[in-house]
Amino acid sequence: MSGLTISRRSLIVGVGLFVIQPGTALAQQDVQTIEEIVVVGKRSQVELTAEYAGGQVARGARAGLLGNLDYLDTPFSGTAYTSNLSSAQQSESVGDVLKNDPVVRVAKGFGNFQEVYFIRGFPVFSDDLTLNGVFGIVPRQFVAAELLERVEVFRGANAFLNGAAPGGSSVGGTVNLVPKRAPEGGIRGLSIGFEEGSQFYAAVDLGQRFGAGDDWGVRFNAVVRDGETAVDDQDRSLAAFSLGTDFAGERFRFSADLGYQDNQIDVPRPQVTPFGEIPNEPDAGSNFAQPWTFSEERQLFFAARGEYDFDDSVSAWLGAGFRNGDEENRLANPNAAADGSLTAFRFDNVREDDILSFDAGVQAAFQTGNVGHRVVLSASTVSLEFNNAFAFSDFFSPFATDLYAPVAVEPPPVDFRVGGNLGNPLKTEETNNDSIALAYTLSLADDRLLATFGARQQDIETIAFDVSTGDETSRYDSDAITPAVGIVWRASEQISIYGNYAESLQPGQVAPDVSGGTPIANAGEVLDPFTGEQIELGVKYDGGEFGATASVFSLDRPNAIVVDDRFVASGSQENTGVELSVFGEPALGFRIIGGATWLDSELARTEGGVNEGNTPIGVPELQLNVNLEWDLAAVPGLTLDGRVVHTGSQYTNAQNSIELDSWQRFDLGVRYAFEVSGRPVTVRARVDNVLDEDYWASVGGFPGANYLILGNPRTFSLTATLSL
Repeated sequence: MSGLTISRRSLIVGVGLFVIQPGTALAQQDVQTIEEIVVVGKRSQVELTAEYAGGQVARGARAGLLGNLDYLDTPFSGTAYTSNLSSAQQSESVGDVLKNDPVVRVAKGFGNFQEVYFIRGFPVFSDDLTLNGVFGIVPRQFVAAELLERVEVFRGANAFLNGAAPGGSSVGGTVNLVPKRAPEGGIRGLSIGFEEGSQFYAAVDLGQRFGAGDDWGVRFNAVVRDGETAVDDQDRSLAAFSLGTDFAGERFRFSADLGYQDNQIDVPRPQVTPFGEIPNEPDAGSNFAQPWTFSEERQLFFAARGEYDFDDSVSAWLGAGFRNGDEENRLANPNAAADGSLTAFRFDNVREDDILSFDAGVQAAFQTGNVGHRVVLSASTVSLEFNNAFAFSDFFSPFATDLYAPVAVEPPPVDFRVGGNLGNPLKTEETNNDSIALAYTLSLADDRLLATFGARQQDIETIAFDVSTGDETSRYDSDAITPAVGIVWRASEQISIYGNYAESLQPGQVAPDVSGGTPIANAGEVLDPFTGEQIELGVKYDGGEFGATASVFSLDRPNAIVVDDRFVASGSQENTGVELSVFGEPALGFRIIGGATWLDSELARTEGGVNEGNTPIGVPELQLNVNLEWDLAAVPGLTLDGRVVHTGSQYTNAQNSIELDSWQRFDLGVRYAFEVSGRPVTVRARVDNVLDEDYWASVGGFPGANYLILGNPRTFSLTATLSL
C-alpha cells in the first residue's frame, strides 16, 4: 500500500475503532529498520486490496472514510467479490453477484423492477449503493456486471463511515461498486453468448497501461443484450458502456470513470400482491404481464477519486461524481386472490434524476514516544433533485385477469388520477445531505491496542413539491451526530477478534405514490429522519488459503409502513442475528464461497401495540449459500461449479397469520479454457434453477409492502470469450 512503511503491523484507523496487532513482527527486523517504522500507516482511498486465494473474493474492501482495509484489520464484516467470480458465473447484474452472499437476498423495488438488496433483514435500494465510495452515482434500477471490478458488501450500520444514504436505506449494510481497471499486461477480450429464450449477448473488454512504469491505465467495457428471456414473451434490451482511466504514481493516485446504460424490458413479469392467502406458484416460465407494459431507464454517470501523499505521514483525497437519469414505466401490477384470480389497473410513471456528490478528507499519522496517533478529517455533500409525473387508470374499477391463464386487455385510459405532466415532469423532491466526520486513533500497549473515537455530524434537508404545480408542500432541515466504537484484537497472525458499536441514519422517507398496487393517500409527505443502533461481536480467520468470518449482532431501526393506505412511522424493527461466511481455496483447484445467516426479527414499540413482537414482512429466519468450484486435474482447463441457495419461510402480513414457504435452488456451471492459434479461449455453460422449481422468491422490498416476486425458471446460458 502506498505510503505504508510497515505491512504486518499497520494500524487501523477510524471512528470508534480499537485494533490490536501482534508485536512479533519487530523481533524479525534489525534495530535500524525498527527506528524507521511509522507505526500508524495510511490506508489508500484508491488502491484496492489484493485478491484472496482462489481469486473469487478480495482480502478486503472499502470502509468509507477509512479507505480500503484488509478484512482482518477492520472491526466490521464484509466481503468483496471479484470480476473473476462474476464472469465465471455469467452474472448479468449486481444482484446476480450477490446471490453468492449468505447475508444478502435480492428483491425488487415497489411498483418497478429496481434491484433491492436485503442485508441483515433491511433493504438497500440500488440508488443507495456507492461507486468508488461516492453516493448517488450508481444507475437506479440495474447495474450491468460487465462494468465492475469489485462488488463490495459491507454488513451493518455505516452512517459514520459513509454518511446517511440519500435514498433512505442502507440501515443493515451497503454495497460499494468498483469499476474495472486496466491490469498489468493489458486485456483485449471479445465475448458472445446466448441465453435460453432468444436472448443474445456480446461484450468487449479492452484495457492497456501506458507511461513510465505503466503508471497510466485505460479500460473500456461495453455490453449488449437483446431478445426474449426465459420468461414467456418478456423481451429485454440492454446497452451499456464504461470508460475508465487510472494513475498509480508513488505519491499521487487517481481514477475516473464515465458510464452510460440503457436498459429496457418489454412485457416485464410483474409483482403480485396477495389479498390474503397466498396463491400457488404458477409455472416459473409463465408470464402474467399485460402486453402493453414496459420499463425503461437511461443513465449517464461519472465518478472520480484521487489522493496525494504530502509526505510519509500526511495525505489528502477528493472524490466526486454525478448522475443524470431518465426512467419511464407503464405498469399493471396485479392484486391476487387465493385462487389466482387477478385484478389490476394501469400505472404510468416518468422520473428524471440529477445528482451531484462530493467527499474529501485529510489524514495524518505521527508518534509521541510509544503512542501512535492518526487523525482523519472528512467532509461530504450529496445533492439530489427528482422530477416525477404519474397517471392512473380507475383503480376502483380494475380489469380482471388470471395468474394461471392470463387475459390480455386493451390498455385502459390513465385519466382517473393524474399527477403532473408525463411529457414534462416537474421537480417533486430535493435533498441535500452535508456532513463532516472526525476520527482520532491512539495506538497503545506496545502497539497492540488501537483505540479510536470520533463521530459524523450530518445535516439533512429534504423538500417536497407538488407534483402538478411544483409548489413546495413540505420540508425539514434536521441534523444528527452518529458515533461509532469498535475493537479488533489480533490474537495471532491468523485470528482477529472484533466488535463495534455503530449507528444508522436515514433521511426522512417520502411517502410513495403507490405501494403494492395500492395508491398512497399521503403521497409526497416527508417523515422525520430515522436513527438506529448496532452492537456486533465477531471473529475472523485467515489460513492463507482459506478464510472465515463469524459474528453476532443486534441492530434496530425505526419503522415506516403503510397503514390504511397512509405511509406512517410505527415503532421499530429489531434484528438480532448470527452470521458465518467462508471463502478461499482450501485445496489446490477447489474453491468455496458460502455461509449462513440466522435472523430473529421483531416489531417493537408499535403504535398502540399493534403487531407488537411480530416478525416484519419479508424477513426469513434462515439463509444458506454454498458455491463450489473444482478444477478437474484429469482435464486441464476444465472447471465445474455448483451453487445451492436456501431461503427460509417469510411472513406476508404484519399479523403473521400468512407465511410464504421456504425455498431452495440449485445452479450448475462448467467452463473450459483452451487455445486456438495461440489465442486463449474460454467457453462457459450454465444452468440456473436446474430442477426448474416454481417458487415465490421474495416478499416486499419496501417497508410495509407484501408483494410477491416469482423466481426465474430453469435458464441455460452459454458464452465464449476470445482474448485478442
